Amino acid sequence: MKTTTTEIAPDIYRICTFIPDFNLQFCQFLVRDEEPLLYHTGMNALFPSVKGAVSEVIDPATLRWVAFSHFESDECGSLNQWLELAPNAQPACSFVGAMVSVNDFASRPARALEHDEVFSTGERRFRFHATPQLPHCWEAGMLFEETTATLFCSDLFHQLGDVESSSDSADVVGRFRQAITEYQSGPFAGYLPYTGKTGPTIDALARLSPRVIAPMHGSAYLGDGERRMREMGAMLRETLGG
Repeated sequence: MKTTTTEIAPDIYRICTFIPDFNLQFCQFLVRDEEPLLYHTGMNALFPSVKGAVSEVIDPATLRWVAFSHFESDECGSLNQWLELAPNAQPACSFVGAMVSVNDFASRPARALEHDEVFSTGERRFRFHATPQLPHCWEAGMLFEETTATLFCSDLFHQLGDVESSSDSADVVGRFRQAITEYQSGPFAGYLPYTGKTGPTIDALARLSPRVIAPMHGSAYLGDGERRMREMGAMLRETLGG
């Protein structure tokens, strides 16, 4: 496995490891600021390589926030290793996530974020959006970094394969359709539920007009994020029969 680091927006770094057994990239995002933030930790086995990548940009011990969408190994599996390494670091997740999972699992309590809550890490301003069951899990949520219009969207825009780090032209919606279609017919059927709230939640994310869409699995999209979000919403409605 090889871990690569790419700056996809000013002081926002995509850390990526391709795991051939899953035909999948696992991405974390480091935001360099007065209070550095890591979005996604990766699984425990990835901790040494992710730590090495972070150390190329900042001193890992200075990390202040470890954020993620929902309670899952690729989202926060190595959380406690980061909290041990960085004495001032604190998890940041949804209120529901903190109450039902994270505060029991983590070695330090999480900052429990309410829908539309805003916090600053210095020059960067983050707004939290609660997105229950999107991509999955009732505690799910996403962070939107307002100064660069970067949406950290977890498993949305999931793409298979060892794809490019970022693109302004990749068919990220078509790639997501491919992944959803493949998963729907295998052991991961139900990977992404479609509920009555899915469409309105995607519409709310689209209204943020992101210029950078940063998924956990696959290429980051640079461009008209509102258009891509709406295309994705239509694709999910068609593919999942909502």
